[in-house]
Amino acid sequence: MASYEAVIGLEIHCQLQTRSKAFSADSAAFGALPNRHVDPVSLGHPGTLPVLNRRVVECAVQLGLATHCHIAERSVLARKHYFYPDLPKGYQISQYEDPICTAGYIDIGRRIRLTRIHIEEDAGKSLHDQDPDATLLDLNRCGVPLLEIVTEPDLRSPKEASALMQKVRQLVRYLGVSDGNMEEGSLRCDANVSIRESGSSALGVKTEIKNMNSFRHVERAIDHEVSRQIRVVQAGGVIEEQTMLWDPDRRQTRLMRSKEQAHDYRYFPDPDLPPVVVTDETRAAIEAALPELPDARRQRYVEVLGLPDYDAGVITEERSVADYFEAALEALGASLDTEACAKALSNLIMGDVLRELKRSSGAGFGVSASRLAGLARLRMAGAVSSTGAQELFQLMKTATGTAEEIAREFRLLQVSDEAALLPVVEQVLVDHPKQARQYAQGKKSILGFFIGQVMHRFDGSPDPRCVHALLTRALASHESCR
Repeated sequence: MASYEAVIGLEIHCQLQTRSKAFSADSAAFGALPNRHVDPVSLGHPGTLPVLNRRVVECAVQLGLATHCHIAERSVLARKHYFYPDLPKGYQISQYEDPICTAGYIDIGRRIRLTRIHIEEDAGKSLHDQDPDATLLDLNRCGVPLLEIVTEPDLRSPKEASALMQKVRQLVRYLGVSDGNMEEGSLRCDANVSIRESGSSALGVKTEIKNMNSFRHVERAIDHEVSRQIRVVQAGGVIEEQTMLWDPDRRQTRLMRSKEQAHDYRYFPDPDLPPVVVTDETRAAIEAALPELPDARRQRYVEVLGLPDYDAGVITEERSVADYFEAALEALGASLDTEACAKALSNLIMGDVLRELKRSSGAGFGVSASRLAGLARLRMAGAVSSTGAQELFQLMKTATGTAEEIAREFRLLQVSDEAALLPVVEQVLVDHPKQARQYAQGKKSILGFFIGQVMHRFDGSPDPRCVHALLTRALASHESCR
C-alpha cells in the first residue's frame, strides 16, 4: 500500500491594531454592541469614497521586512467581488495581481516560503445561532484592516502548520501591528490541504479549510482532513476541490461549498483608490524603527548573556517579557557577573513572574523590573532561599521598600551566623538521641530529618548549607564520643 505525505499551505488573516478602519475614519475597536461601528463608507452607501489608512501600509511594510519580503514600490488595491449578506458593498477591497509584499520566508526550524502579504478589509459577521429562524448580521467588522499572509505549499504536517501560526502571532505582537488575539478573531487562518505519494513532487487536488482561530483547531482540522483524503484515495475515490469547515465539537471537517477560483471573484483595480506607493525613504525609515526580532534576540541571549537556549526561548516569547528582563538586567548593574545575573533573573521570571502574568491575564508583572533586580541580587548572594524568594516576591507585590528591607522585616534573610545556629543544632541532637544513634550506625539519610528540625525551630530563615555543615560536624562529634 502506498504511503502518503501532506502538502499544506496557509492563508493567515491578521487584524491590525489601528484606531480607524482601512478606508474610513470609523472606529476599528473590538467589542462594541452589534452595528455600532459602521459608517457610510464601510456600508457601501452610494457616493462615498474610500481613503486608505496610512497606518495600514506601515504595518504591511513592517511585517514584510520582518519576514524578508520584497516590498513593492507600487502596489494596487483591487475589488474582490462576491455576494454574501455580511458584505454590504458586494465586493471586498483587497490586493490581487500587485500585492505590497512578495517572496518572503519564515523559519520554523526549516524555511517556509511566503508567496505574498497583502492588504485587505474584513467583512462583517453572520450569526447563525442567535435566532433559530433567522441569520443576524453584525457589520462592525466591515472595513476593519487586515493583512493576509499566504505561504507556498511548503508545510508537511499539522504540527508545522501550528508552529507557523505561532511564529506569525509572535512576530505581529513583537512588531505591535496586531494583538494576535485568536479568540477575538484578530488572527485566523484558512488551510489548503492535499496529499501525494511519498517521494512524489506533483501537487494533488486541494481542499480548503476555512476560518480556524486556534492553534489546536489548526492542528486537529488539518490532521483530520489529511486522514480523510488518504481514506478516500485508498478506497479508489478522487479528491474534489472543495471548501470545508472545521466542526470542533465533532472534530471533523464538513463541506461548505465548491472551491472558488480567482476568476470567480472578478478582480479588477479599484477605480476609487490610487496605487499604494512606498518610497525608498519610507521603507528605510520603517526598517530603521523595527524592534529586535525574537529569533535575533534569542540568539543574543544565548551567545552574549550565556542563557541556556530553553531560558532564552521562554524569555523572548513575548516582547514585553523580554523588555522587562532587560530592564531588570540593567538595574542589576554592569559591575556584576552578567551571565550569573541573567540566569538569576531568568529563574525568577520563568517562575514567579510568569505565574503572576498568567494569573493577571497579562495585566502586569506584579513587581517592577528594578525591584525584581533587588530580589535577584539577594538570591545571587545566597541571602534568601528559593522558597524564601517565592514568599518575598508575593510580599513585594503589595509591600513598599526594597527587596532587602521587606526580607528583613519578614525575617526571610537567611541566617548563616554559626554562633546563632549552633545552640539550636545541639538542642535538636539532645532531643532526638534515637535518631542520632541511627546516624552513627550508618543511616546517613536521617540527616535530612535533623535539618528539618533545625529549620523549624529556628526563629528566622537559617541558611540550609550552614545548618548542614553544623549538623555534620556535631553528629561526627557525637560518634567520636561513643
